[in-house]
Amino acid sequence: MAVFSRCSRVATAAIPPTQTAAATFAYVIRALSSSTFSSSSSRLSSESDLNQDKPEVLGALKREPKGRNVHWVFLGCPGVGKGTYASRLSNLLGVPHIATGDLVRDELASSGPLSSKLKEIVNQGKLVSDEIIIDLLSKHLEAGQAKGESGFILDGFPRTIRQAEILEGVTDIDVVVNLKLREEALLAKCLGRRICSECGGNYNVASIDIKAENGRPGMYMAPLPPPLGCASKLITRADDTEEVVKERLRIYHEMTRPVEDFYRSRGKLLEFDLPGGIPESWPKLLRALNLDDHEDKQSAAA
Repeated sequence: MAVFSRCSRVATAAIPPTQTAAATFAYVIRALSSSTFSSSSSRLSSESDLNQDKPEVLGALKREPKGRNVHWVFLGCPGVGKGTYASRLSNLLGVPHIATGDLVRDELASSGPLSSKLKEIVNQGKLVSDEIIIDLLSKHLEAGQAKGESGFILDGFPRTIRQAEILEGVTDIDVVVNLKLREEALLAKCLGRRICSECGGNYNVASIDIKAENGRPGMYMAPLPPPLGCASKLITRADDTEEVVKERLRIYHEMTRPVEDFYRSRGKLLEFDLPGGIPESWPKLLRALNLDDHEDKQSAAA
């Protein structure tokens, strides 16, 4: 990644912070997605440069599905289960699952330079800025590319039109899965989330049983209990309070739903209403993604 580092430094000196983050992200995405990343590249002076060689980049990406790993995005309200299903598909297809929420939490736990700023933002239920998210994502992608990873399933990015436009400018997203869940179930699910303080495993203590009424079907979502070794070590995330969860949902509807329209207008949005918990939803999601031939591998992705 010497080329990346050299180009990154030149770009940093030449352009403003938000644009620098976009430039850095562009370089890493290209290196991760395409074999055409060349040491002859020396400078990215503005976002207009991204579009000058866009046909070449897209030409390398728009191969048959067997020619490269998937480039997928998962959208949905906070707590809907993006991480759960993206992680299962990651295991099933052998591509990296990159959750920006996890990147933020890792940065919080690291006590790095962004830690105190992020803590205030997250605890108030606000959206983390484009610049911070792109910076964290770029670093993660760079590390993955160095390990030989290719393809990705993005979870939690893009969350704004600005982020979607940056992503659209540097890679070709195959499909955007928009997970949807009834709001009463979503709130209960968020408040039931627990994390093992030792291993970092995610669990849920909520037992959701919504009765059918007024023509709407019932819904049951069983708890996701921890193994015995984790049961005494469960903690609640600081931002999983009813007030903060409701604020996150409000902000999502206000700021992130336009991203759905962005991908819907491009014919890439797959709307998927979760019918219940994992046993009910997982097989149907596989069929919706034309992965019926993977259904026999469900247990391997559990």
